[in-house]
Amino acid sequence: MSSHQNPAQGGDVTPPWATSDGTPDTPASVGVHRAEPSKKSPLFKILGAIIAVGAIGTATVGSFASAHQGDSLRTSMTIVAPAGAGGGWDTVAREMQQAQRANGIVNNTQVVNMPGAGGTIALGNLANLEGDPSTLMVGGTGQLAATIQYDTDTTYADITPLAITVEEYNMVVVPADSPYQSLEELMTAWAADPASVPWSGGGSFDRLVATELATAAGVDPKEMVFVSSDGGGEVTAALLNGTVQAAASGFSDSIDQVESGRLRALGLVSKERFEGVDIPTTVEQGYDVTLSNWRLLAAPGGLTAEEEAELTDIVLETVETEEWSTAVGRYNWAERVITGDELDVFLEEEKERISSLYESLGV
Repeated sequence: MSSHQNPAQGGDVTPPWATSDGTPDTPASVGVHRAEPSKKSPLFKILGAIIAVGAIGTATVGSFASAHQGDSLRTSMTIVAPAGAGGGWDTVAREMQQAQRANGIVNNTQVVNMPGAGGTIALGNLANLEGDPSTLMVGGTGQLAATIQYDTDTTYADITPLAITVEEYNMVVVPADSPYQSLEELMTAWAADPASVPWSGGGSFDRLVATELATAAGVDPKEMVFVSSDGGGEVTAALLNGTVQAAASGFSDSIDQVESGRLRALGLVSKERFEGVDIPTTVEQGYDVTLSNWRLLAAPGGLTAEEEAELTDIVLETVETEEWSTAVGRYNWAERVITGDELDVFLEEEKERISSLYESLGV
């Protein structure tokens, strides 16, 4: 990384929405050195009984606190969206909030927006809340990519990933009057003359998808012409005015334009077809391009095993609700739940995959 200040470094600053753990301190064990008296007086027996009763009481209080720790985690929760209102991360956070409220999973869930540096500002602040189980953060592919691109000091190794909940797919789209009728035709023309097939997309994630497509087509990603656009509207405009020939665009951003006949979808960037959508996948057309925009729920590091398990249960209960299922359909998400050891393996593989894509771009 350059000498510029790391955007994810939170320093010692704790955000105003941060709360303390609230978990009762575990009583320290007391070691008692018992001197052998020559003769036990009545007073000694009374003191011994008091100490014994006190020890039992302390152990009982500690056990009670441990047993009810799970209940305290369901009293109040903050979910941080690492971007402004209205984006994908914010939508996941607010739909999770609504599902939890509607089903009494958490008594009081609030959403806080903390935008900046591709989600790494929020990541750095979450890492500063080590040991606090009352705050979760929505993360995802773009945030992981930002930690790699910016070479941030704070990474997913400094927090507690709990679960992947959903993923969003990209599509390869061209104008409706494009000469390219299939993904194969587009990829063949691109490989023959990379400069003649400029691409667009709505951001860094779309660029990564285009990079993976370039590699699959036999195009050196460094020779790829990619015009970044600010959202699906600009992508569509760039396609229709001839600025670009193709785009890697989010499914939700472009499906309306495809259905209206303004754009043509050549492929869904996925292993499997989207239910109810007649668009062939990249894989079934012979291109192993499957990078998806997944959404992660994570907690600070330094949690106990019991806290991590309870928070994971809260997330899993939330994604099983009717309200969440409705949101999945509304936003064209694909359900994909990954937890535990499988999640650790998945995140490491995604890190290596994205790192390789950036290397191919010379970033």
